[in-house]
Amino acid sequence: MRSYREVLSSSAVRNVLLLGALVRIPFFAGAVLLALHVVQTLHGSYVQAGALSTVVTVCIALSGPWRGRLLDRFGLRRTILPSIVVGAVCWSFAPFVDYVPLLVLAAVAGLFDIPVFTVVRQAVIAATTEDDRQPALALESVSVEVAFMIGPVLGVAATAIWSTTVVLFCVQMFLVLAGLLVWLLNPPLRSTAAEGRTTPTPRRAWFRIEFVALCVGASTAISVLAASELTFVSAMREFDAQQWLGVVMACWGLGSLVGGLVYGALHRTISTYVLLAGLGAVTVPMAFVSGPTSLAVTGFVAGLLCAPTLIASVDQLSRVVPEAARGEAIGWHGAAMTLGNGIGSSMAGVAIDAGGFPAGFGSAAALGLGLGVGLAALVGVAAKRHTAGEYEPARQVSGKFT
Repeated sequence: MRSYREVLSSSAVRNVLLLGALVRIPFFAGAVLLALHVVQTLHGSYVQAGALSTVVTVCIALSGPWRGRLLDRFGLRRTILPSIVVGAVCWSFAPFVDYVPLLVLAAVAGLFDIPVFTVVRQAVIAATTEDDRQPALALESVSVEVAFMIGPVLGVAATAIWSTTVVLFCVQMFLVLAGLLVWLLNPPLRSTAAEGRTTPTPRRAWFRIEFVALCVGASTAISVLAASELTFVSAMREFDAQQWLGVVMACWGLGSLVGGLVYGALHRTISTYVLLAGLGAVTVPMAFVSGPTSLAVTGFVAGLLCAPTLIASVDQLSRVVPEAARGEAIGWHGAAMTLGNGIGSSMAGVAIDAGGFPAGFGSAAALGLGLGVGLAALVGVAAKRHTAGEYEPARQVSGKFT
């Protein structure tokens, strides 16, 4: 607990963590409400709801790198002000129109999405030193988990009282107001030592094998989680115990929460690729469960490495990428995780159709194990090939983590 007390003693870190939790609640609520609005109010199909969610997700993923680059070049306020204006305009009309105009307006809003995750993570990194960054990122991960649990519940509960049109409009306006709050508070995105530096960092100085491997590793971790999430549904249906699905998945989420807090309290870093391989390994037992109870137990164990893998990925990125380029780097990192979510769900669907839930968990485990080992080997080889004249910080970090 000493590590967390030291981190939370900083008002800058406390404010950023609280801000991140508040901003993300309407973000997660809006994702669920879009699908509900299409099905319940517009009387569309689930295919249409899925298509809308896919388009918005792709647009948000595409916006990540270039919005992050703007953060590096122009700072927070100049970057998110257009997002606030575009979001306010699009979502003032989107809840009240038919499906096709909704699709277009939501896509435009997605391309100008307020880079919440990039801003919060960059601000957390800027407010901490290398010694206390790991517990700070663990707390940031916990805030994401809490927002993910609260946002959709509040959004769905509100639709029982008001129409999805009203609730969707209100939630998106809350998101716009949250962006305005970020603009007003303007948390520093660079450390005090680097705040005055304006020289841009060439992309070739950091967009190397180490960074690409981190993005692939993060994408793979999210793929494993997305595949497992869908496979939980398949397993509980096969056990004819759908009523316990929420409880079983809560055990999985609790394991992730515990694992993230324990990892954040450690006084050493662990390679993202080692944790990714471990995540694949602890997913294997879920393929051999015989009922809801055993699935809950093995799910809790598997969850212990979920959050640590993602925390280590962001922590390692902060050490590989120069401070002046972290906005764009975190944007690429987030886009890779968004891509991984789609890959994992699709892979699990094919595996489940072919061999039931054991194949779903098995494919997720094989992906994590295989790419965890493969990426560790790739980065290790790349580190040995670096010459003394190349980007020194990246070489040193790679050696440390591999």
